[in-house]
Amino acid sequence: MTNKNEENISSGIKLSPGFASIFPNGLPESLTAVSHNLVVSDISNLPDTQLQTKDAFSKKWSLSNYESSDFTKALAFQKKWYLSLYGFESEKELARYLRPFKFILDAGSGQGGKAAWFAQLSPSTTIVATDISDSIIAASEYYKHYDNMVFIQCDIADMSFFPNNYFDYVSCDQVIHHTKIPPKTFKELVRVTRINHDISCYVYRKKALPRELLDDYFREFNKQLTHDDIVELSKQLTELGRILSKIKKVIEFPSIPLLGIEGGKMTVQRFLYWNFIKCYWNKELGKDTSILTNYDWYSPSQAFRYSEQDFRSWIEQENLDEVHFHSEQACYSGRFKKRG
Repeated sequence: MTNKNEENISSGIKLSPGFASIFPNGLPESLTAVSHNLVVSDISNLPDTQLQTKDAFSKKWSLSNYESSDFTKALAFQKKWYLSLYGFESEKELARYLRPFKFILDAGSGQGGKAAWFAQLSPSTTIVATDISDSIIAASEYYKHYDNMVFIQCDIADMSFFPNNYFDYVSCDQVIHHTKIPPKTFKELVRVTRINHDISCYVYRKKALPRELLDDYFREFNKQLTHDDIVELSKQLTELGRILSKIKKVIEFPSIPLLGIEGGKMTVQRFLYWNFIKCYWNKELGKDTSILTNYDWYSPSQAFRYSEQDFRSWIEQENLDEVHFHSEQACYSGRFKKRG
């Protein structure tokens, strides 16, 4: 591992002390400094599907404004949901959990909101926020006043610049299903997790057959579409969800097991949403967040879905212990301990 710190300083870039902490022997040759708190790896040779995913999320997050009320509300929602997804009863419990740690990896950080949350909850911990998209560049600028955060633009499926058993906690929330081979990505995340420490992960859950067929068809079709096309589609789907949500009556829908259609008491919008077409609408989170949620689903060509058995097989293959497991219609998630 070659020391590039002196080179970066001489070229006018003085790296954050956080990088000296995580790379005590100097910045690896595979990483290049862009600013004091941001380094990038070479992602020019990514396969086309992964480059499309990078481009999709770069454009998605460019539509979001850190200073908007929708961003604030969405981040508050995500924080509350994170506690539920990974088995923390409160923010205070999460803070107590994080504070003994030296290094935390937020793999697939997006706009960096949750990484900044970790940094706030555990000021003495170095938070490493990584993402393949250009959103990590904006995040490094917006959160540049956080002394305990550093940012790396990279493919989370290949973090060979980190040694084995390195991070005290690895969080990969709502991201891994967008990587080229998610089980392989999971293996890489486990590799960099310290023995007897935890990794948290979330995957999309398989939906009813009609919804799965439509989703798969559209992900192939969307390769022909422009960014503006998909933004317009996302706006139309958001409006559809909003109109359907006006039908407040709760109906008892039948289940159709051979098609994977789950019945029960729900509104028309929820029944169509889970079983036929994603048309997200959340009045509390706002129109912009609803549009981004629909864009997030339809834009990236890589968005794998899994059964509970599929997801649990990853845990078994990596010989992890279950700390917490969560299941809901949207996803499976959990926190798992790496055995010695």
